[in-house]
Amino acid sequence: MSGKTPPTLSGEPGLQSYRCRHRQSSVFAWVRGRSMGRGLGPLVDSGRETHCIMTSLYGSMNPADSVTLSTKTHGAAFNLEYSPDGSVLTVACEQTEVLLFDPVSSKHIRTLSEAHEDCVNNIRFLDNRLFATCSDDTTVALWDLRNLNSKVCTLHGHTSWVKNIEYDTNTRLLVTSGFDGNVITWDTNRCTEEGCPHKKFFHTRYLMRMRLTPDCSKMLISTSSGYLLILHDLDLTQSLEVSNYRSLRGKRSASNTDLTMSSCSLSGLQSHQIGINQNSGKNPSQSCVRMEREAEFPRNSLEVLTPEIPAERDRGNCITSLQLHPKGWATLIRCTSITDDQEWTCIYEFQDGPPVRASAPRCSLCLTHYIEEANVGRGYIKELCFSPDGRLICSPFGYGIRLLGFDSQCNELCDCLPREPTALQEVRTIYSHSDVVLTTKFSPTHCQLASGCLSGQVYLYQPKF
Repeated sequence: MSGKTPPTLSGEPGLQSYRCRHRQSSVFAWVRGRSMGRGLGPLVDSGRETHCIMTSLYGSMNPADSVTLSTKTHGAAFNLEYSPDGSVLTVACEQTEVLLFDPVSSKHIRTLSEAHEDCVNNIRFLDNRLFATCSDDTTVALWDLRNLNSKVCTLHGHTSWVKNIEYDTNTRLLVTSGFDGNVITWDTNRCTEEGCPHKKFFHTRYLMRMRLTPDCSKMLISTSSGYLLILHDLDLTQSLEVSNYRSLRGKRSASNTDLTMSSCSLSGLQSHQIGINQNSGKNPSQSCVRMEREAEFPRNSLEVLTPEIPAERDRGNCITSLQLHPKGWATLIRCTSITDDQEWTCIYEFQDGPPVRASAPRCSLCLTHYIEEANVGRGYIKELCFSPDGRLICSPFGYGIRLLGFDSQCNELCDCLPREPTALQEVRTIYSHSDVVLTTKFSPTHCQLASGCLSGQVYLYQPKF
């Protein structure tokens, strides 16, 4: 008989440790069971609780303050932009000015009275301190919040109105587009008082808006002729010679989930067609992660689409506003008919995935949601936006704003993808301005929203219970 005592006595430390671990594992298993609806007690669904909270917050948005200056010399508010930390709200104005406000206190910080020599169209922050502005005077200007007495530098390169600014966080290149049809990249790491090294990256006629996806892997370009261009596997370090590629041609297909397009590789001007999986029931976040290419395609391959617009099958349209979902799942456009008598907001989900067959055309976008707009203020571009979490869209709507959701519960897009295109759900409509609203923007850090109108009024909105 061994002289060792068996580890079954209640006083042994080993048994106490075992019982402690067993109790802990039981507690964690019970909590996990509750969260999955399999344990005792009420169901705990954190996702549903989040949906309820967000629906309550968004549905209770109301005007909080007006931050418009009494002088009203700045003209219309064309664009709104928050700094990444949400501490500054900037306004691009019609009359050469840029306004800066504290969005928390609604106090005016500074007016850059001669920021440009013509209309200021767009503002983009590169970080919490450095931001860029562009103008109809064909220039781009860099500014530093720590010293607003003068510009960091002025960038010359465009030959017509500059309308759009983006920033590639991977290459640290500033990207601008204008009505001259050019997309130009600027090396802000090598800035001097004379400007920045730059090169023409892309050119197309009738260019309206240019955007980069959040991961900077794609560039989307909208045109006044109704085309949507996508540059896949984006490489901004290349300079694309595109003057000889085919003129943009396409037609809408009869199917709600198809977009007819032409596709070519700009680097070698070699035509190719790429099939794509169009399963609208997938989770877009998982598809991007699990995508496995069955063939290698060149960088900067061009896809030309003619997005389907409800009730506009036999009429042309102009894509005036273009935005990207903050998680890169979809693109948001606002378009007007050629006759300017109808206006629509549409959501198109990215259809990333392996090719179904090599001979099938690449088709990266699928119409999921849409809604007809008020079509007030004809001739002016209305800039809409996503909320930071991507659950909500804020769209200029006549003399006010309209908050739109993918469903009535403000669910995320991946949780409520419809089998067929369906109407966006109106969460709330707020009429607060005395003129046509032209631009809207959500704060990246606070539950706050800003809107600007044709007469220069800027309103802030916050939840009120």
